[in-house]
Amino acid sequence: MTNTRDIHPKFLHREDGQSLVEFVIVLPVLALLLFGILQFGVLFYNYLAITDAVRVGARAAAVKRTTDPCGAAQTAIQNTVTATQWSKMAASFDCKTPDGTDDPGGRVIISVKFPYEIGLPDLSASGNLNASVTERLE
Repeated sequence: MTNTRDIHPKFLHREDGQSLVEFVIVLPVLALLLFGILQFGVLFYNYLAITDAVRVGARAAAVKRTTDPCGAAQTAIQNTVTATQWSKMAASFDCKTPDGTDDPGGRVIISVKFPYEIGLPDLSASGNLNASVTERLE
C-alpha cells in the first residue's frame, strides 16, 4: 500500500495561493467598509452644510432691516449652499414669524429638510436631514 506522502510530497506543503484566497475572502468586507465610510462622509458633509446654511439664513433674517426677513433668509441660504443642495431643500424651506410681527424683538424660525439616500441597491437607507434655527429679530 502506498502512502499519499510518498506520491506527491512537494505539492502537499506548497502555500502559493493562500494569500490570494485570503484576499478574495476579505475583499468584500473591506470594500463594504470603505464604501460605508465614504457614504457617511458625504452625509456628514451635507449635514454640516445645511445646518450652517440655516444658521446663516436665520442670522440674515434677524439682522437685515427689511420688510421681508424670510426673503433675506432664503437669499442667504441660497448663497451658502451649492445649487444641487439648494435644489433638494428648496421645496422644504420654511420661514415663520410666530409672533406675527417683523418688529425687533420678534422671532423668526427657519427650517429645511434635506432628503438623502445612501447605500447599495439592496442595502440602502434614506430619510431627511432636518435643520431648524430660531433667532430674535434685531
